[in-house]
Amino acid sequence: MTQEYNVQVSEGEKISVAHHKVDSDKWIFFCHGFGSNKEGSYETRCNKATKAGFNAVRFDFRGNGESSGKFIEQTLSSRIKDLRSVVRYFSPDKYALFGSSFGGKTVIHSLTDLDPEAVFLKAPVLFNDTMKEYEDIVREKGSFTHHGEKTIDMKFVRDFQEYSFQDAAENMNCPLFIFHGGSDTTVEFAKTAEASKKLETDLEIIKLENEDHSFSKSAEKQMMEDIVTRLENSL
Repeated sequence: MTQEYNVQVSEGEKISVAHHKVDSDKWIFFCHGFGSNKEGSYETRCNKATKAGFNAVRFDFRGNGESSGKFIEQTLSSRIKDLRSVVRYFSPDKYALFGSSFGGKTVIHSLTDLDPEAVFLKAPVLFNDTMKEYEDIVREKGSFTHHGEKTIDMKFVRDFQEYSFQDAAENMNCPLFIFHGGSDTTVEFAKTAEASKKLETDLEIIKLENEDHSFSKSAEKQMMEDIVTRLENSL
């Protein structure tokens, strides 16, 4: 059973949320990437989680999908606020977080106020220099447009620079599982390997050889099977 909600963040601004509901006190929240939304693979992931007995929630960050706002208005700070708002709306006792790519960065920087039992990341943006190419274009031209319609400007860049991976690493105290394609050229696996040296929490890195930033069906299947197994042990 899937229920849809509009979660209010501030006056006139809402987040579009889909809750895949089961009779359970165990939850997982899915955060999409930079230019994505809650549909497609996120619906599939939620369905697989509910079959295993977990409430699953997917949502559009503001400026994306069916949520309020324009993409150019969103920042890392606004995404962190959106994630926190959605989790607090449901107020689960036990939950896990999943973040893909830029959604992974959103997750790790939300942990100053959220306390999940486990965190799952797929090809996460961890170090700020992963976005350097975008930033350089913004500084030169004033804006950068990704995927034909996803535009960022200096507001995004200035906000982004307020966050550092080292600060996030110091707030990480729950088990962390990272799935990363060995052939990823968008967010290189080497970044995850480098970041792992700075993390003191329980960490498991699952490297999927020959997989790119977008996983194949077989890799996606493997990832979700692994996530469900680890959820059963964590929640």
